[in-house]
Amino acid sequence: MSNMIPVGIVLLLFYALLRRVKVFSAFLSGAEDGLPMLKKLLPCLAAMLVAISVFRDSGALTFLTDRLAPLCERLGIDACLLPLILLRPLSGSASVALLSDLFRSFGPDSVIGLTGSVLLGASESILYALALYFGSVGIRKTRFAIPLSVAATMASIGFGLLFSKLFFE
Repeated sequence: MSNMIPVGIVLLLFYALLRRVKVFSAFLSGAEDGLPMLKKLLPCLAAMLVAISVFRDSGALTFLTDRLAPLCERLGIDACLLPLILLRPLSGSASVALLSDLFRSFGPDSVIGLTGSVLLGASESILYALALYFGSVGIRKTRFAIPLSVAATMASIGFGLLFSKLFFE
């Protein structure tokens, strides 16, 4: 199973050679065509990454999790999952790092580790994706995209927590 990507690449190269395609020049041409899009994407990506770093490093994430912990305890949600729940809509890589920390602290087969995995798989980094995609094509009025995305994320987190409670506890 782990050899599928290298085998696919070799098959693609073999097919290109049979069709007499100049693979390297086609690759360079595609990369060159992608540069204007990269020029549009980089400012949006940089702004989002800076915002996430400021949110985490300023202590705002810790402040928010400390304030929401009592509410979560009353709802039966482990407070250790709060940073993951709060950062998941902002950044996929930050939430994967938080899940990795949960695995180190509690283990991947613990209730917290399994619930974190479900939450990560059930939701999407919506604000990151919206900022990146809408910013790259110049959309300024997002209309219903942000509220509906936030509602969908809240639903996925709610159902993820419910299913985790049903299946893992």
